[in-house]
Amino acid sequence: MVRTFSYGFLSIILAIYLKQIGFDDILIGVILSVTLLNSVFFTLFASFYADRFGRRRILIIYAVLMSVSGTIFLLTDNYVALIVAALIGTINVTGSETGAFLSLEQAILPQTVKKIKKRNTLFGFYNMGGTFAMSAGILLSGIPQILQNTGWSNIESFKPLFAVYVIAGLIVAILYLLLSKNIEVGNKPTTKTQLNPLNQLSPKSRGIIGRLSVLFSLDSFAGGFVIQSIISFWFFTRFGVDLTTLSLIFAIAGTLTAFSYVLATRIADKIGLINTMVFSHIPSNVLLVLLAFAPTFPIALGLHLARMTLSQMDVPTRQSYIVSVVNENERTAAAGITNTSRNIAQAVSPSITGLIIHSLWLSAPFVIGGVLKIAYDVGVYLNFRKIKPPDEAISD
Repeated sequence: MVRTFSYGFLSIILAIYLKQIGFDDILIGVILSVTLLNSVFFTLFASFYADRFGRRRILIIYAVLMSVSGTIFLLTDNYVALIVAALIGTINVTGSETGAFLSLEQAILPQTVKKIKKRNTLFGFYNMGGTFAMSAGILLSGIPQILQNTGWSNIESFKPLFAVYVIAGLIVAILYLLLSKNIEVGNKPTTKTQLNPLNQLSPKSRGIIGRLSVLFSLDSFAGGFVIQSIISFWFFTRFGVDLTTLSLIFAIAGTLTAFSYVLATRIADKIGLINTMVFSHIPSNVLLVLLAFAPTFPIALGLHLARMTLSQMDVPTRQSYIVSVVNENERTAAAGITNTSRNIAQAVSPSITGLIIHSLWLSAPFVIGGVLKIAYDVGVYLNFRKIKPPDEAISD
């Protein structure tokens, strides 16, 4: 919750801040892509080494790097330095949890419950807590506007939020330090062969995770066109919405999303994880396409909030599905591989989005993202509707 609180305001202000210090649309897209690209490296590193060197130790290192990257943004507006900060840190601009922290926590969470039926609910509340905190953090994104009204310069008014990000990273590191040793895996991989995430999976699991990774790549590539920083930039550019209003919009959207997580797990207990993923996701992507053609701000706002009520219901269900269709000692590898595939794909699209916005149409990314996401939903349903977690198979 501390981590996602800081992600909340950063996802809103970063693209606007970069615009204020003189970067054009293409350069902004490059930096946003780099922030996503670092998740690829850190997720891969966690997949290879976390179970051997210690999940808690890796989480602490990542939290410290989070503070380091925030410090660079706080102290300089040099373009090269900001790219370095985006590479070495764990800056999140998506408005949702996507990085290496997620892969490790996703593997840890099922070890905290003894009853398998509680797994879906656990992931629901885990995501709900993080999203509520993110919504609270989003409210802080209006601070630069307030400071500017009191005489601060446009650039300096953003600096206090980067300072909050630095402090949040340090708090997260301390909290990880207090975690129990019970979060570690029982049988640690030791050889180079065992360290390879693919070799940690059985042939059956490898086939499932491989197909899921391809589909998740498509979904994340599409999602990269509509990350929260880009949507914030779209509202700011298309309708002239100020930061204070943007912070309120995304806070409300985050609250709706948070409640949807628990609702999704309740629905999944009734109709299954895959059905919940697909049948909530398709309507949200239709709304995303419609958002591109919204003629007025009130209509755009309504479509966005309706979409956010549905768009993330596949998150806890997806996480629960991944850890339920593999063995316990395969969970870190499975989570790492699938999240790496998502991060790689999502790192590409913001740069493309910058080019599309610059040369074509401001709203075109919404159409492209929505159509690709619907293709992903169809692919998931066709490939995995018959592959069910053990508890669902038993109930059938």
